[in-house]
Amino acid sequence: MTELATMDFHPQPQAGEARPWAFPAPERGTLDNGLTVLRCHRPGQQVVAVEVLLDAPLDAEPAGLDGVATIMTRAFSEGTDKHSAEEFAAELERCGATLDSHADHPGVRLSLEVPVSRLAKALGLLADALRAPAFADSEIERLVANRLDEIPHETANPGRRAAKELSKQLFPAASRMSRPRQGTEETVERIDSAAVRAFYESHVRPATATAVVVGDLTGVDLDALLGDTLGAWTGSAAKPRPMPPVSADDTGRVVIVDRPGSVQTQLLIGRVGADRHDRVWPAQVLGTYCLGGTLTSRLDRVLREEKGYTYGVRAFGQVLRSAPDGSGVAMLAISGSVDTPNTGPALDDLWTVLRTLAAEGLTDPERDIAVQNLVGVAPLKFETAAAVASTLADQVEQHLPDDYQSTLYQQLAATGTVEATAAAVSAFPVDSLVTVLVGDAAQIEEPVRALGVGEVTVVPAE
Repeated sequence: MTELATMDFHPQPQAGEARPWAFPAPERGTLDNGLTVLRCHRPGQQVVAVEVLLDAPLDAEPAGLDGVATIMTRAFSEGTDKHSAEEFAAELERCGATLDSHADHPGVRLSLEVPVSRLAKALGLLADALRAPAFADSEIERLVANRLDEIPHETANPGRRAAKELSKQLFPAASRMSRPRQGTEETVERIDSAAVRAFYESHVRPATATAVVVGDLTGVDLDALLGDTLGAWTGSAAKPRPMPPVSADDTGRVVIVDRPGSVQTQLLIGRVGADRHDRVWPAQVLGTYCLGGTLTSRLDRVLREEKGYTYGVRAFGQVLRSAPDGSGVAMLAISGSVDTPNTGPALDDLWTVLRTLAAEGLTDPERDIAVQNLVGVAPLKFETAAAVASTLADQVEQHLPDDYQSTLYQQLAATGTVEATAAAVSAFPVDSLVTVLVGDAAQIEEPVRALGVGEVTVVPAE
């Protein structure tokens, strides 16, 4: 009888002990020109991320020129006193660098990523863009034309249209927050190179700006590099602009943006609430995540898994703007889309979820899963230099301490089920939510009125 051969197996690898992790702490300094610098050495991160924040908020835009901050921001990469627009793009490409920018309520942000071996060259290009942008007439005209072309596409996008309407409904007409961030057709078409340069000269200066540099800085004389590049940028001294007070009307009501023939209804339900300065923020983050932060959240479990109304519904909090004195405002919202015939039932079930949350609260397993997902995956979330730099820039933008993110994870882990429940209920009170529906009013208006969740108004889709 033939004896069967045997095999020796190597021992199965076992997971090691988790190493302690904390969000990296930056070093803070100031250049001679007044530019604030945060640096963070991240060994192994050979792609360096640089974020530059400019104190040029949207509420600083001149009356009738909404969108000028966006056009200025886009024009930073369209030529300098040393390079034409084409040459500037080619120089960035030779560095293997990317330069992105955007304007929002807190201000303007430029984001640079570049291999550390080309950091000096890329910082020089970034400094030139900030120090002496060309703002050529032809380039500004092209950027304005491009922006005007974008607006009809945004209006046709249900999600963008819902966001535009919610801002209009929540904030008074005189508030910049009530109007589209990147301007309207009427305001954008008025923008020319003179308007862009005037905005630049009024608000862009190193004394009120911050640069965040994150990456493997081994062997890099960052002080010298910054001194030769961003340190050569000059400008007048000025104090940061005060943030105007923010008021909002979150009286419970429904606005239907009519899109005849739409097979789906876009939902955006929101109000304003506490920002990151408020001590309730960690509990609010945790409670909101349990409500609608993932596929296992309550809203998804009912509207997606049980009823099949949607591919997914999310609840979230987004800081709009914070002030140095700790005041600020965040948008608290629920977003998703449902098939048109089930718009009424879906909204009814959504409100039932909110009422059940208020009556019965969250469960300990829900809280535990949320903590695991929010805190446990944090090291993966911040693997790249860009992710760390962006978060540090958020902290600067929102006037938070440098250790805020690290402290937040400790607070999330320590937040109990009762606190998370109370914060979620307070964030989404059923009688103080503005509901925007982008869909076919002829099919959804009467079922929505029958729910009795507030006055119902129908507006054209434009």
